Amino acid sequence: KFYFSLERITCPDIYRAGDGVHKVFLKIEKKSKLNPLHLVYLWIEKRMFKNAKKIIANSKMVKEQIIKNYAISEQNIEVIYNGIKLKKFDVNKSKKKLRDEFGISGDKKIILFVGSGFKRKGGYEFLKILSLIEGDFVAFMIGKEKRVNFYKNLAKNLMIDKKLFFTGARSDVEDFYSAGDILLLPTHYEPFSNVVLEAMSFKNAVFTSSQNGAHEILNSSFVMQTPQDFSIVPKIEELLNDSKKLEAIKEENYKIVQNFTIEKNAKQTLDIINKYLK
Repeated sequence: KFYFSLERITCPDIYRAGDGVHKVFLKIEKKSKLNPLHLVYLWIEKRMFKNAKKIIANSKMVKEQIIKNYAISEQNIEVIYNGIKLKKFDVNKSKKKLRDEFGISGDKKIILFVGSGFKRKGGYEFLKILSLIEGDFVAFMIGKEKRVNFYKNLAKNLMIDKKLFFTGARSDVEDFYSAGDILLLPTHYEPFSNVVLEAMSFKNAVFTSSQNGAHEILNSSFVMQTPQDFSIVPKIEELLNDSKKLEAIKEENYKIVQNFTIEKNAKQTLDIINKYLK
């Protein structure tokens, strides 16, 4: 018998660090370590990494953070990227659905932000970047957010509220991916965002920050050095203005994501478990 854990526990034999490193998260979010919840998490995390016989990180970024913060041997950590279930989709059907609901023109390029908890996901930076983009587009912010009025007011102050929709959480987010053109996720910390894989699987160009482990599967031209890296603005404008180049990037991402299936993730994980059992 052995413990294979996806959650923080003190005594796993194999632990999959899907939530990243809480110690790093606290530094980035500048949260107080005196909060009892964070103290408990840090206590558990330290013992967990020390006790685990094998750690599975979902990105090289997370592997490096574990080594740096807890002095864990590199040989004890394997990187297995996230995987998703690839689905078929109908672009025309999805675009019609969005046109009917939101009253948008069918030829406008669509920029997406997908994720609940806008602050950590880079919602503020997303709006700032939109305000700098010259050209015609429509944008959607999809996900739960307690302070949504703050972001709505910011959109008004930045004068982009007429081309932006706040949808809240949606059960039909796949229609937005299907109809979308560009996913922009300037997140502050994300071990490996499945949103990136999902958007790529529906043929979207993707921009994200180097603080997202998923940046490792993207061409470096689409990686922001920080969430405030506004040098991507002209790159987004270029794609909005050059449909041919945009379509080429979409197809390239679609080819890349074929290598990140849930089946491959499961096989790699089972291989590690079987090695341990032997």
